[in-house]
Amino acid sequence: MNYVFPLLAVLIWSGNTVVSKQAAGAIAPAEIGFLRWVLALLLTTPFLLPAVWRNRVAIRAHAGQIVMLGLLGMVVYQSCAYFAASYTTATHMGIILTLSPLLVLAICVGMLGQPLTAGGAVGALVALAGVVLVVSEGHPASVLQQGINRGDLLMLLACFAYAVYNILLKRWSMPRVPAWQLLYLQMLVAMVAQLPVYWASPKVGITANNWYLVAYAGTLASILASWMWMTAVVRLGPSRSSMFFHLTPLLTALIAAVWAKEHLQTYLWIGGAMTIAGVVLAERWKTPLRKGRAVSAV
Repeated sequence: MNYVFPLLAVLIWSGNTVVSKQAAGAIAPAEIGFLRWVLALLLTTPFLLPAVWRNRVAIRAHAGQIVMLGLLGMVVYQSCAYFAASYTTATHMGIILTLSPLLVLAICVGMLGQPLTAGGAVGALVALAGVVLVVSEGHPASVLQQGINRGDLLMLLACFAYAVYNILLKRWSMPRVPAWQLLYLQMLVAMVAQLPVYWASPKVGITANNWYLVAYAGTLASILASWMWMTAVVRLGPSRSSMFFHLTPLLTALIAAVWAKEHLQTYLWIGGAMTIAGVVLAERWKTPLRKGRAVSAV
């Protein structure tokens, strides 16, 4: 039953990756990035604000941690994805998101002392090769000549922010702050943090061409998927939960093909398969390459 939470979260977010791409040109990135949280808060405030107020003493003790989680998971990660959509395809975005599990692994090995495994080392190289194949559109040599586009770079930044978010979410135990209250507070942080950018940015407004994009992002992607993912990380840990990002390339490519009419090139399948294979190796091939100090399960 625990695996239902990350599976459905990744399915919804794969759809939101396509929504992010559809939003490019239909609504400004800063605008949808702000309005999605406004909508989410409008829908959840009547149910959650009274409980948050009653629990304010426990919440105050974790205020700094909650702000950091909100900035990483709801602001940096989501904002980078919306701005990236103006420069790269939905399928590229979905494939790059599969690097999140490897980034979680890299942070755990490099900063938390988790032992490096043979699968982690080999899998990282295989997955990296797959991502290079995708972002270079089947011509890896072009990366050296032209570099990757700014949209792909923004998605890599988004992945790093979310990897840190997942680790901190697990390590910063807040037993007196229930998951729904924690989600509500992070959404509040996101809305406040993005308000200045929203006011300073050009605005399109809600129209017949973009209302459903804001609705999807502000309900399924912001509320349901975020709660499911937070529950998954707490129950399974960031490494095991992140394994479900393996499905992101396939789900995003299929949704993009049906909804956004993106053509599925051969290099996308090959690169996606390599990325998935690399992450599976990292998760399953546990032979240690060196000793590391003991850390809590991630």
